[in-house]
Amino acid sequence: MAKNRIITVQDIPITVANADIDEYICITDMAAAKGGNSRAADVIRNWLRNRMTLEFLITWEEIYNPDFKVFESEHFKKQAGLLTFTPSVSEWIEKTNAKGLYVKKGRYGGTFAHKDIAFEFASAISPVFKLYLIKEFQRLKENENDQKKLEWDAKRFLSKSNYLIQTDAVKNYIIPSGNYRSSLEWLAYADEADILNVVLFGFTARAWRDSNSELAKKSNVRDYATINELTVLSNLETHNAQMIREGKGKKERFQILEEIAKYQLNILNEAEKVKLQIKE
Repeated sequence: MAKNRIITVQDIPITVANADIDEYICITDMAAAKGGNSRAADVIRNWLRNRMTLEFLITWEEIYNPDFKVFESEHFKKQAGLLTFTPSVSEWIEKTNAKGLYVKKGRYGGTFAHKDIAFEFASAISPVFKLYLIKEFQRLKENENDQKKLEWDAKRFLSKSNYLIQTDAVKNYIIPSGNYRSSLEWLAYADEADILNVVLFGFTARAWRDSNSELAKKSNVRDYATINELTVLSNLETHNAQMIREGKGKKERFQILEEIAKYQLNILNEAEKVKLQIKE
């Protein structure tokens, strides 16, 4: 098992640990970002008692944990929102056999959550905090040169001597023609992945393959995305999943996701420019 690592998100040191052959992030550390007089344990309890949180946790466990006790989890969901309902993480784990969260005792302990759940918890801190958490986690994984090539790996496609992480960097592919953002006829037949592709890149995966037949034999357009684009893509997937649960149609979701992508890319790109100016 690898040693714990520390990432810093908006001046908050956060522990990243390995458990069950995957990454877990300390949400107790993250709760410190709330500031004020709120104790980390109270922040986590308030998050856990929320119905949307419980639905997310239950769905995650059903997908990844064959030993999860679904019947017992319904007891938690029925009480969600009640003033008398103040569950602890330990209680949740003990009664449902959950694997997405665990509690570590001791000086360097705290509540740890699988990275999927930790990013969801970050939404309770703030959307901007979540963006920077994802970004720093991706940077950590890239620096470790993870052999498993997880989806979080950011691709280094610039020269070794001039490594700049910006969306205006040179992309080694042909940009397909077509105005997908203004003409939405394609939307009725698009899958969810292509909706996100058009939102972020401006074209579908098929259009990219048709324009880059040689590259398409061994890669796809997302392999050429910058770390900022990958960061926003991960957040868009979360927003899109939530809107699907809410019953929003493709056109409405597309328009909302476009606004989110534009806003978030601008934040991250401006932050990179500031860092580069400071280095110079």
